[in-house]
Amino acid sequence: MAERRVNVGWAEGLHARPASIFVRATTAAGIPVTIAKADGNPVNAASMLAVLGLGAQGGEEIVLASEAEGADTALDRLAKLVAEGLEELPETV
Repeated sequence: MAERRVNVGWAEGLHARPASIFVRATTAAGIPVTIAKADGNPVNAASMLAVLGLGAQGGEEIVLASEAEGADTALDRLAKLVAEGLEELPETV
């Protein structure tokens, strides 16, 4: 299983707009991805309600994971998006 641990770069955390950006990017990755707080249970990263339900705050560590083929590349891109608090999925890492 591929996994990335990253601190949330959006000051407001994974709430409202940042969560929407993240969910769209996860869906665009085309593979199943889970997200969890460092000490919590993983949830579907493509579900807006699940991501909002995490209540991840800015600076808090989250874990992205996937068992799919191509997961390393997708998780690198998603981790960069989250860590840097970007407005869209980066084209390259």
